[in-house]
Amino acid sequence: MKTRTLPIHSIDDNTLWNNLKMGDEKSFSLLFERYYSDLVSYGNSLSPYAEKVQDCVQDVFTDIWVYRNSLQESVVVKAYLLSSVRKRIARLYERDHIFRKTASTDTIAFLLEFSVENELLDDDYATKEKVMYLNKLLNELPPRQKEALYLRYHQGLSVEQIAEMLDVNYQSASNLLHRGLLALRKEWKGSFAFITLLFSSTL
Repeated sequence: MKTRTLPIHSIDDNTLWNNLKMGDEKSFSLLFERYYSDLVSYGNSLSPYAEKVQDCVQDVFTDIWVYRNSLQESVVVKAYLLSSVRKRIARLYERDHIFRKTASTDTIAFLLEFSVENELLDDDYATKEKVMYLNKLLNELPPRQKEALYLRYHQGLSVEQIAEMLDVNYQSASNLLHRGLLALRKEWKGSFAFITLLFSSTL
């Protein structure tokens, strides 16, 4: 009897992670293919140097493979990878003397132009004018609030994972999200249900 091979997209992250820890190159390649684009996109939100960002992402995966035997067994793979890219870019800034060396990554400015246009649902609320206005409000938020919202609603991370990535405690991460949403609520002229609908569609 032939062993049934699971479709690539049905293999969960934890299985791939544990397999690569045991030296399975295919699982490593699948994780690379699954997250490379997201990691480069996130890296580009932290640095304007696209080639260096790609190098950082590739270095993260290289380290994962080289040090696979010492990797933690229980991780949220996506959060781990995003956090690793952020730390790698922080070290890049330190090396290039863009800011003074620090153990924290909180000096990195979030550069991404936030856009929810691709996340729209097909309903009566989703008008071009509203989306353009919402994107304008999002991109006027302080960088840390914008990054927290991006990680929560575009990448689906938990508050705990965001706190770890941004090197802050849980309450501070929660405050960043809360203040960002409050700022949007204050300036938004229409129903706040529209924003809630768009954000919930990204999770």
